[in-house]
Amino acid sequence: MQTLTQSPTEPDFVQNPYPFYDAARASGKIGYWQDYKMAAAFSHDAVHMLLRDRRFGREIPAEMASEGPAHLAPFLAVEAHSMLDAEPPRHTRLRKLVMRAFTSREIKALAPGLETLCHDLIDAFPQDAPFDLLTNYCTQVPVIAICRLLGVPEEMAPQLLDWSHKMVAMYQASKTPETEHAAARASQEFVEFLGAYVEQRRNTPGEDLITRLIQAEEDGESLTTDELIGTCILLLNAGHEATVHSLGNGVKTMLHQGWQAEWLAPEGISGLVEEILRYDPPLHMFTRYAYEEVEIFGHAFRRGDQVALMLAAANRDPEALERADQFDPTRPAKVNKSFGGGLHFCVGAPLARMEMEIALPILFARCPDLKLAAEPVFSNSYHFHGLTQLLVTRS
Repeated sequence: MQTLTQSPTEPDFVQNPYPFYDAARASGKIGYWQDYKMAAAFSHDAVHMLLRDRRFGREIPAEMASEGPAHLAPFLAVEAHSMLDAEPPRHTRLRKLVMRAFTSREIKALAPGLETLCHDLIDAFPQDAPFDLLTNYCTQVPVIAICRLLGVPEEMAPQLLDWSHKMVAMYQASKTPETEHAAARASQEFVEFLGAYVEQRRNTPGEDLITRLIQAEEDGESLTTDELIGTCILLLNAGHEATVHSLGNGVKTMLHQGWQAEWLAPEGISGLVEEILRYDPPLHMFTRYAYEEVEIFGHAFRRGDQVALMLAAANRDPEALERADQFDPTRPAKVNKSFGGGLHFCVGAPLARMEMEIALPILFARCPDLKLAAEPVFSNSYHFHGLTQLLVTRS
């Protein structure tokens, strides 16, 4: 297995990681990424298999688990109740309960309000000066959607964003001790807010996801308060962060490529969304632990070894897709790896897709002369891949 060296915070890599992925994939389906000190799967078939192979999972083997540093206790407590880091049978129970509340009907019910929201946001765009589309549109649509879904006041959106950014920064290669302390404080404050809100909803049920999560039951079991809070935080942190950067990366790509009206037509919009997600996704890496000794594509894993699943590299594997390095929304739809796969397939994928299918056509219909006012720059936040800002003009 080839040993690969590439700092995830090196500026050229941050701006364009795809040449490294291409070189890594050419040297083998799995390589050892020295900087992360773990194996990494770069090919489509290796990532596809590892997403579904039950000999690997998200939850750390019990004998390797530790309490973690005391200063991170609030953050780690939230993580301990996250469905994202659970395996069966705990994951099975949590996911069944969440899916009883997070239904396609409830997601679709958000659509009319999101259409109105998009128009209202565009009405407030500056007319004659460059402005940041990321903060004025791409961020607002998903965070307000989550507020409405959970049933929390929309004026809480800036605070939810602040907590989310500080917690999600824990997964970035550029994190520092200050990042850890900020994440711990944000976790504590977020839990306290949601704890009070959950109690309010227990006493006064509403027409919202928190109420439905409280009421969800499967085989006589329901979510504990800690599990409910962890689920709400996961929906915001994972769902919001991903959709913001899917929209931002997508608009950037469309403007670079010279967007076409047919991409945004009702019969073309789902293809556009899938191609955006495939071509430049917001999450590039997702890790797994090996649960037994196993050999995959010539590499021997021991129990407890980690492997990085390189989702963005898999999406551009030329062995899985013709012209994989080209952006083509008219190509036949093919499932990409941007939402993961297997039992950890993203529960928020239908909501993210719907938000993009609503927000993009409205944006370009209302702003057909949208142009970049400056070349977009990606944030030093790997393994996430999103812009620092998206400066545009309307004429």
